[in-house]
Amino acid sequence: MNIESSFKVSTGSLSLPQPYLLFLGDTTQRGYAKTALGLRDWAPEKCVGEYRLPGATVSAGLEQLTPAQAEARGAQSLLIGVANSGGVIADGWVPSLFEALEAGLDIVSGMHMRLADIPGLAVRAQELGRQLIDVRDPPRGLPVGTGRKRSGMRLLTVGTDCALGKKYTALAIARAFAARGVDADFRATGQTGIMIAGGGVPMDAVVSDFEAGAAELVSPDAAPGHWDVVEGQGSLFHPSYAAVSLGLLHGSQPDVIVVCHEPGREEVMGRPGYKLPSIEETIELNLRLGARTNPAIRCAGVSFNTAHMDADEAAALMAAESERLGLPVADPIRGGEAFDRLMDSCLA
Repeated sequence: MNIESSFKVSTGSLSLPQPYLLFLGDTTQRGYAKTALGLRDWAPEKCVGEYRLPGATVSAGLEQLTPAQAEARGAQSLLIGVANSGGVIADGWVPSLFEALEAGLDIVSGMHMRLADIPGLAVRAQELGRQLIDVRDPPRGLPVGTGRKRSGMRLLTVGTDCALGKKYTALAIARAFAARGVDADFRATGQTGIMIAGGGVPMDAVVSDFEAGAAELVSPDAAPGHWDVVEGQGSLFHPSYAAVSLGLLHGSQPDVIVVCHEPGREEVMGRPGYKLPSIEETIELNLRLGARTNPAIRCAGVSFNTAHMDADEAAALMAAESERLGLPVADPIRGGEAFDRLMDSCLA
């Protein structure tokens, strides 16, 4: 499988100026740095370093470089590696964006806020011959969903919450399918996935009426044995982002879902007071709503994000949860026999 393979439908193809200097701003919440972390983990050859502002407590573990230093090492662009609530470019970041332009870098952003809306930035970029590239820009002319059953097979990663491993799980599954000789493509639906894959649709930037239609375009008709592994977004239980999750669920018409969860997380990210749903609740609701467009939908298992746990603790928890749920439970980044069982279940 080639993660960067071209999309055969009008979901867009990106040619971004690479490699990148990853900009982390003054981020203090690790979940908001998922764009930088995703590129570090899945496209490290595209990253020359990171640029953090005073007050930042999150790092991608790359060398700290100024824009001028990064440009001297071959960087072509400053890539905003933050995906915060609302996709807002903070006022305190703006001087760094001008600094990047002056150093000879283009700017790539996956935020909802458009780079050209920052006063003076577009003018200065034009004067310097630099590009401002907004990745979170959906294709024009998206259709509404039809609900038509399409050929081929589809897997969608869903979650108990945001920012807990749906993209990583989809990438790992697509890679594992390919290793088994299964014809599979990773289908990107968020800005980081699009930056990795080179194409896709930023589902959270699509007008609600066209969410399902966009998801249908992302996972078009395919050969009977082909799998589209679709990157999930948000959570049906998130009070802010459930809409994008439902549109993606209906439009992708998954044959299989894999539920993603971070053990120990108790509240919905960014919304204190909203308790996380149980894994059982998450499975039940996704299957019930997903059956509207694919009555044959099933859950193959659960993906745990155990990055905050040691190996023995993680293995013991996943084994216990697998027995309790009657489903494979694995951390796709750790791999091993547990992940092999999850893959067997997906393909069963």
